[in-house]
Amino acid sequence: MALYFSEKCKLCRSTGEKLFLKGERCFTKCPIDKKGAVPPGQHGARRKRKLSDFGIRLKEKQKLKKIYGIGEAELKKYFGEARKVREATGEAMLQILESRLDNIIYRLGFTPSRRSARQLVSHGHVKVDGKTVNIPSYRVKPEQVINIDEKALLMSLVRVMLDKKDVNIPDWLERKAAVGRLSVVPSRDKIDTEVNEQLIVEYYSR
Repeated sequence: MALYFSEKCKLCRSTGEKLFLKGERCFTKCPIDKKGAVPPGQHGARRKRKLSDFGIRLKEKQKLKKIYGIGEAELKKYFGEARKVREATGEAMLQILESRLDNIIYRLGFTPSRRSARQLVSHGHVKVDGKTVNIPSYRVKPEQVINIDEKALLMSLVRVMLDKKDVNIPDWLERKAAVGRLSVVPSRDKIDTEVNEQLIVEYYSR
């Protein structure tokens, strides 16, 4: 797991856009929304410099890593896997990321962010097909059933999420109470991650 010690808001400020790393809290009191918001640092950026093509690709890669909370080695590994399949490399890479157990828990609306989903998995509160899985990067396959254990159901964070009636669950997932299922691996148009994956493909293909 990638360890980002900086505050989540600083990660968004460094990217220059909302990455929704704190879930719904990003909709309110977000530094990015403030007029004159600047990158993190004592005085922010002195002036904006035009990025080179390499810089643009690098920035997009860093953005993807921050969104999913993964490290360079993991992303590079996923890219290598994606190059070997029939689908477009960028799409396949996103499909791998979306199939991670921590992401599925987040997408099912069990937690407000991927970070909290990762903690839930790491602490052994998630089961896949009836067996406890504590590896956030575990790859969920279509038709596998995911559920939260009884201890997690007593946590206020989980209870609040389960009580929400306006949770937007992707149509490639199914959820009933504290049980969910991956119906099918989503195509690119079903993945709402705002990233230009082709730039990342170009970065690793250089």
